[in-house]
Formats: sequence, structure tokens, C-alpha cells
Amino acid sequence: MPRRVIAKWRPPLAFVLGGTLAAVFFLPLIGIGYFRVAGGVLGWAETTWMIAWMAFVATGVLGFFLWRLVLRPVRAITDYAQAEGDAEVPTHFGTPEFSKLGSAVFAMTETLQGREAVLRSYADHVTHEFKSPLTVVRGAAELLDDPNLSVADRTKMLQNITDAVARMEALLDGQRALARAQDPLPRGSCVLSEVADFDGVRVIKDGEVPFSQEVLKLVLTHLVGNAKAHGATEIQITHHDDRVVIADNGTGISEGNRDRIFDPFFTTRRDAGGTGMGLPIVARMLQAQGAQISLLDGPGAAFEIRF
Repeated sequence: MPRRVIAKWRPPLAFVLGGTLAAVFFLPLIGIGYFRVAGGVLGWAETTWMIAWMAFVATGVLGFFLWRLVLRPVRAITDYAQAEGDAEVPTHFGTPEFSKLGSAVFAMTETLQGREAVLRSYADHVTHEFKSPLTVVRGAAELLDDPNLSVADRTKMLQNITDAVARMEALLDGQRALARAQDPLPRGSCVLSEVADFDGVRVIKDGEVPFSQEVLKLVLTHLVGNAKAHGATEIQITHHDDRVVIADNGTGISEGNRDRIFDPFFTTRRDAGGTGMGLPIVARMLQAQGAQISLLDGPGAAFEIRF
């Protein structure tokens, strides 16, 4: 889930800068006035030392506030950006402006990390996933070069090539969809029952979620389609304060596959044309919205979306 900056009251940056400029302007005037008043009482040397100590203390106080409210947040954000998100930074900053900047840097870094993960997953999986259809195409091409091949076998080889090409196109389409899932979609809110109008879907407890209708429709389309593909006849959706639970009465997910269902290209329906991109797309899309999806224990498949 994207990291959030804790909201704490701090003076705005304009107040900090304005206070610093006011101190620079008024402190010399106060010193001059105090020098003229107290100079004849304490003596010139004592008054000079007193004003010097007052200036030293005021400078130290201003320096501390500028370090805490300006310099430290800038350094923390810079270190975080240079470390590409691996550095530890405070969860709150000196002024509201730096808090907003920190949130923006966190979100941008996590988005870039997600895109990098997409590229890595493509490099890691695509060679393996394309190996089977490419082997089919190569083998069929070699057999088609045989002039003695019967018409029936030739037709079968051509069909194998067509199926293999369709498989590769499906994998490429799934990869493109996974990459697009992290593109910023419009934010907003909607009521569950207004979007969950699928056959076999029942809203047990309705409520408002912090997603636009477009985002929630895409998420539910993937989850409901995946549930029905695994034999579910009823999908229940329950709204809680900070989460939504989608549970079905399908065959569920085996213990050995629970840790892999959000991995790109992982599917148990390869023979039926599954590409294994549905749940990774849902996870990426929710991550871009500041939410997180996880698998719960249950007789069927049960997913929890926290926001």
C-alpha cells in the first residue's frame, strides 16, 4: 500500500519565512532602541554584550526552526528520492507544503517502482511463457515443409500455428493491460450497489468506497469473471469501514497456489486460454488508487480490499 504522510499541525511555510524576515527586520531596531535606553544605565560595554547575547540566542532559535521546518524535510525527501525509495524518511514533515511534497514523492516513487516491477516481470516470464507456443509454431512449420504431408495433417498443423499465435497475442494483450493498470485513473467515490450489478453477485452490506465507478467496475469485472471461471455461482460483497470483502462459493484456491495468484502469467486455466493476468491487473490498479488486495481463508475464494 502506498506510504502515507501523517498529518500533524505545523506552521505553513509562508508563516515561517515571514517570521524569519520579520525577525531580521525588527531585531536590529529593537537592539538599537534598547541600546539607547539601557546604555546610560548599564554602561556601553554591558549593554553591547547583552545585545550580542540576545542576537546570538535569537539567531540560534531561528536557525533551529529553519533546520527543523525547512532543511531537514528537504534533506529527507532528497535522500528518499536518491535512494529510489529504499531510504527511511519521517512520516511527517515540517510544514504542510513539505508534507504534500513528501506525499507526492512517495506516490511517484512507488509508481515508478511498480512500473519497473512490471518490466522485470515481463523479462522474467515472457521467455518462459512464449517458449511453448513458439515451439509449436516451429514444429508445425518444419512439418509443413514436408511435401508428403497429408491434407488432414496439414490442416491440423495450420490450426496449431493459429492457436499458438492467438496464445501469444493474448499474453501480449495481458502484459499491456498490466502496464496500463498503473496509469492514473480518475479518483472519486461510489456506492457498491450502484456498480455491483453482475449476475450472481449479491451485496450483503452496502456502503461507499473511495473509488470511482470506472475503477470499481474494472476491479469487480476481473474478480467476478475469475470467480465464475472457477465454478462460482454466487459472489457476496460485504462493506466494512475500511475494507470490502468479495467471497464466492467456487472451488477456491489450493494451498500451494495461494502465494502465487498475484504473480503475472500464473494461471491454473492455461488449457482454457487463461493468461494469469487478471489478478495482477487488479492488484496494480488498486495499488495505484492507494488500496491493497489480499486473499483470505475460506471455503471458496475470498478477497479483501483495504483502503
